[in-house]
Amino acid sequence: MKSKQKGLIGAMVAAIALACGTASAAWPEKSITIIVPTSAGGANDALARTIGQAMSLALKQTVIVENKAGANGSIASEFVKRAAPDGYTIMLGYIATHAMNPALQKLRYDPVADFEPIGMVGSSATLMVTSTKVPANNVKEFVAQQKSSKEPLSYASAGNGTAPHFAAEMFKLSTGVDMLHVPYKGSAPAVNDTIAGQTQVMFPSLFTAMPFVKSGKLKAMGVAGSKRSEMLPDVPTLAEQGITGVDVSQWYAFFAPAKTPAPVLEQLNTVLNQILADPVIAKRLVEHGAEVEAMTLPQMRTFMAAEQVKWKKVVQATKLKAD
Repeated sequence: MKSKQKGLIGAMVAAIALACGTASAAWPEKSITIIVPTSAGGANDALARTIGQAMSLALKQTVIVENKAGANGSIASEFVKRAAPDGYTIMLGYIATHAMNPALQKLRYDPVADFEPIGMVGSSATLMVTSTKVPANNVKEFVAQQKSSKEPLSYASAGNGTAPHFAAEMFKLSTGVDMLHVPYKGSAPAVNDTIAGQTQVMFPSLFTAMPFVKSGKLKAMGVAGSKRSEMLPDVPTLAEQGITGVDVSQWYAFFAPAKTPAPVLEQLNTVLNQILADPVIAKRLVEHGAEVEAMTLPQMRTFMAAEQVKWKKVVQATKLKAD
């Protein structure tokens, strides 16, 4: 099995070298740093390290993964915005840093004007989970109990403007239930307090929630997406249970500072898409809860423009505000 994996990765590296050989003969001449906007151990971090290792082999340069967590990804985003536009500092951004948070509040960076998209990695389903102390065993029971309760439950999020925040507010709008928002500084403490029952509900990514659902520490109510997850096939979508309008898939994509030269962006995009096409890498990403979805540079620009419009409309419809 190991020899087969080496063969696949070796073939991938050869294909990348052939495809990228003429893109920019001088680049890269030194190590590349991938900035991750979350702490170590999360989905962004796991994806960045998996791809960074393959990228290092393909480009024959050291690829460093550096975590700059804080302010819902704003610290990392501002850092990359100010970095030299030479392709040596890039960012694994995600739906919160480059779509949701900017739609919710004014930030010191523009998700479109201050960045050049490099390419999409993939997306991860959002999962509605509850503490085991919550008596409901499905969404229908949960909604009924909430509507008959005098005290609303608390829902945890990874912070204002993150996918768990948006998904919960969309759920409230769709069902008419009331829940109190408790924002945390990241998914890990939010999940821990939900497990402990300090907060009762959360909408984390599949990557974050899956181990705790499988161990019985959290109850899975439903997938907040268009289809069931291959990793948790027995968990129905919210739509299957009659809850519409809550479709939040957390996407992950690479970005460079604005004005990064086009040949460098093209080379990075080609390398990334070749990496994602390798079945060994793709399998690893699926294990991290992400479904691979490669894009060309024009596709990325179109996607980013649509995301800005989409989440601004969600903010207006839900009357969402930063708590």
